Amino acid sequence: MEKNKQVIGFIGTGVMGNSMAGHLLHSGYEVMVYTRTKEKAQALLDQGAAWADSPNELARKAGVIISIVGYPSDVEEIYFGEQGIIENALKGTYIIDMTTSTPSLAVKIHEEAQKKGLYSLDAPVSGGDIGAKNAALTIMAGGEEKAFNEVLPILKKMGTNVQYQGKAGSGQHTKMCNQIAIASNMIGVCEAIVYAEKAGLDPETVLKSISAGAAGSWSLSNLAPRMINRNFEPGFYIKHFIKDMKIALEEAEKLELELPGLALAKSLYEKLADNGEANSGTQALYKYWSK
Repeated sequence: MEKNKQVIGFIGTGVMGNSMAGHLLHSGYEVMVYTRTKEKAQALLDQGAAWADSPNELARKAGVIISIVGYPSDVEEIYFGEQGIIENALKGTYIIDMTTSTPSLAVKIHEEAQKKGLYSLDAPVSGGDIGAKNAALTIMAGGEEKAFNEVLPILKKMGTNVQYQGKAGSGQHTKMCNQIAIASNMIGVCEAIVYAEKAGLDPETVLKSISAGAAGSWSLSNLAPRMINRNFEPGFYIKHFIKDMKIALEEAEKLELELPGLALAKSLYEKLADNGEANSGTQALYKYWSK
């Protein structure tokens, strides 16, 4: 990869982005960061990251630009317009949006990037705060395979399971599959823990049995212990999960596909959000039964 590609611009230093950018920094890349609230990037700045005052400033200096922000509207804001990344990035720049967003927006970014001589990938992630901290994320990428192979060494600094899924938008579609699987599973995990408690069992001992058997899942192993310990701090925000489920349901409708499990999960999470839990972690679904 050319020397200027070693300068990585990173936009979004939240629960996951902070760790992800940190891994790149510690791997020897020159990292420039931008986030709306500079204080959220302070730890990275203290470790040697450079600061950009705006996405367009970052775009003019970085050979690879990575974004992981909150909502599709945030993605639109940073990529498009006169002050956006696509308008200001240097020809040959690789742009990688790791936000969970809509497949159609990923295709739009890809098409507009091509017009400017840029390479674009949609590469959402799974693994939550734990995966981000341990550089063990699952990364699912869509776009041109040649561009994917060029930036693969960078992606591997943040994830252990990095897969190319196909044309632009394929990464986002794959992430929808991931969220669909998680949504119903989270209901099952919560019901299992609540049932164990109501039956007078030690839920931690129950977990030792069921997490190693056919019921095993990432959520059961990583989020059920947080439920038991009443730790509802966000590894992944409820408000963002609701956003993801909404996207998945809209995409399913386009495919003329009914997803009743996903619809139920979304309705339960929306009730929690209405009760002030939007900024809690997804494991706070437990509170639906424990209220």
